[in-house]
Amino acid sequence: MTERGAGALRRDARHLSIGPSSLCWDGDALVIHIDETSAPVPLPIQGVVCVRPEWVGETGFHLDPAGRHRWHPIAPRARVQVALAHPTLSWRGNGYLDSNFGEEPLEAGFREWHWSRAHLRRDVAVLYEGTRAGGEPFELALRMDRQGRWEDMPLPPRRTLPRSFWRLERLTRADADAWPQVERTWVDAPFYARSQLRTRLYGEDACAVHESLSMPRFCASAVQWMLPFKMPRRA
Repeated sequence: MTERGAGALRRDARHLSIGPSSLCWDGDALVIHIDETSAPVPLPIQGVVCVRPEWVGETGFHLDPAGRHRWHPIAPRARVQVALAHPTLSWRGNGYLDSNFGEEPLEAGFREWHWSRAHLRRDVAVLYEGTRAGGEPFELALRMDRQGRWEDMPLPPRRTLPRSFWRLERLTRADADAWPQVERTWVDAPFYARSQLRTRLYGEDACAVHESLSMPRFCASAVQWMLPFKMPRRA
């Protein structure tokens, strides 16, 4: 999580390097080598993360009518192994990998969004909704089976979650008889929050990863001033 100049970037069909860190697709898994320095306390973060998809999703989705912003759930369901040397940390569990990409900055296309992903017993459910820069809402609810087939689902009722420490609004969806609970918040920033929810979707109790993003907050001058202290910039 270090911003670097174009000279630090190298990539080909199977490999991406940004400075001393890199990602490589070995045919079965995405192997991520991390060699970074934390901020604001400059401590080393070094180790390997391996993301092994149960299947690779081949379907991408436009998030705006003009197709300037696209979202691709690359590995809707995966096994993840973390082995860090600094700090000493190891972990195995379920995971997910996706990509947002497009032709303009996110703040040019969106005001805010709320996203969540839950592993169900046999499927994966993804909820995505928000407001585009022009004020138009967008929303989708998807469910993918173990053969990689997507199915559009009806959006469950909206639920309001407690605001984050920075008073960021958080919304999600859940079954009509369910009231999701925030079990843990991993990232709590002025413009972004990522949390773990205990919820119920499509008749199944589930643990979900949830994120909320506010682009007006991201663009605020105070936040822009603070960003280099959290994400160092290297020439």
